[in-house]
Amino acid sequence: MRRHDNVTSLDVARRAGVSQSAVSRTFTPGASVSKRTREKVEKAAEDLGYRPNSLARAMITGRSRIIGLVVAYLENQFYPVAIERLSRALKDEGYHMLIFLTENSDTMVPEVVNDLLDYRVDAIVTASVAMSDELTAQCDAAGIPVVMFNRGQDDERISSVTSDNVSGGRDVANFLLAGGHQRIAHIAGWQESSTGRDRAKGFVEGLAERGEEPFIVVDSHYDPNEAKRLTREIFSKQDRPDAVFVGNDHMAFAVMDALRFDIGLRVPSDVSVVGYDDVPISSWAAYDLTTIRQPVNQMVAATVEAVIDRIEGGIQPKQVRIPGPLIVRGSARKPEISS
Repeated sequence: MRRHDNVTSLDVARRAGVSQSAVSRTFTPGASVSKRTREKVEKAAEDLGYRPNSLARAMITGRSRIIGLVVAYLENQFYPVAIERLSRALKDEGYHMLIFLTENSDTMVPEVVNDLLDYRVDAIVTASVAMSDELTAQCDAAGIPVVMFNRGQDDERISSVTSDNVSGGRDVANFLLAGGHQRIAHIAGWQESSTGRDRAKGFVEGLAERGEEPFIVVDSHYDPNEAKRLTREIFSKQDRPDAVFVGNDHMAFAVMDALRFDIGLRVPSDVSVVGYDDVPISSWAAYDLTTIRQPVNQMVAATVEAVIDRIEGGIQPKQVRIPGPLIVRGSARKPEISS
């Protein structure tokens, strides 16, 4: 039957021959209700075309079981993959995810936080979006925990889950040096973000531990077009790098295209390229990109755990950093193995 908007839980209770509270428990994730009662209520609801009003229930219980995800952009393939897995993992815990898009700027815009509060979300997950002190205080006052995914922030009120970006940057430096490279550039991610800073930090420290310095470090703001422009500028000169570490795979693809098709260099014969993320396209034959793999499954699991801990357990915020492996493919010269 078609749903009738004026059908209430009381109508369902009468149809099923149960109490109104039994109807409420049936449609409340995790609530205790017998199998027979659940079957009767679900059958009556189907017959009447009834669906529970989640927002109305949230006003009564104080819990919407909705997690607000705030993301600035989806062009980077890492985020659609992570968001899909995050949504499935939250659903397994009885929560649903509501996605909000914000401006691609240094901090979340206040209007988005106001929308999240209006929807009475139980928690907020930000994907590479920073929180201002004012907005963090607003969420804290409203009792809504914030968990940052793939971005860190020095704020004890906020949980964060990232890969170990410093260690990843250091691993890239060691790999390229072991391959005999001497002039290694870094087209870095946005240096106002924790991910961009930490990857650059690990890379520079890794070189320094071997008595080396980067050929050049430039900030491409996680913008593939800017990464292309910088590639043409750096590699069109006679004195050019023999390797480049790029702040993420999304930009690394643009860098490889510029090197091969704009400048006419061969990868990896003339220039080795290493990225960061290991998005699905990285393994395609067109790029065959050597890269640091972000452990997305572990990051998603840790994010969901942090969300549930904050909502249901009242556990204090925590910062989680998960190491990811270097995935060696064909875009970079490999170290020689001594016999």
